[in-house]
Amino acid sequence: MKMSTRGQYALEIAVDLALHLMPDRLESLNDIAKRRNLSEKYLERIMKLLKEAGLVKSVRGAYGGYCLTKEPGEISVLEVLRAAEGQLAPVSCLVENTECGMECEICSTKSTWGEMWEQILDTAAEVTVADIAEIVRKKETC
Repeated sequence: MKMSTRGQYALEIAVDLALHLMPDRLESLNDIAKRRNLSEKYLERIMKLLKEAGLVKSVRGAYGGYCLTKEPGEISVLEVLRAAEGQLAPVSCLVENTECGMECEICSTKSTWGEMWEQILDTAAEVTVADIAEIVRKKETC
């Protein structure tokens, strides 16, 4: 179960925006890319996904940039990952009808995958961008 870099970077972006949250302040993509040592071009594509999901908004112009649309404590890790990744599952049969070569009735692992995955999804739904930002802040002050 490996998350793609798109999902990882989407969460990095959301946390970065939370860490630099100030009233009436927007963060440029260039600044985020420099702070996170990530490709600005790739971040732009991810930012588009976050914007389409309603998690960030953008303003064009000299003083433009990006900001979260909600408080960081109102955005779950699951929301961010789904915005970047779409459907999430460790095995495809949990989200779609696929032909893996085995009939579901005799599959010995599908229910176990499902139970494990539900626990992961529950945790991702409980943890917020603010929770991660707080962990980062504590590490920075040590």
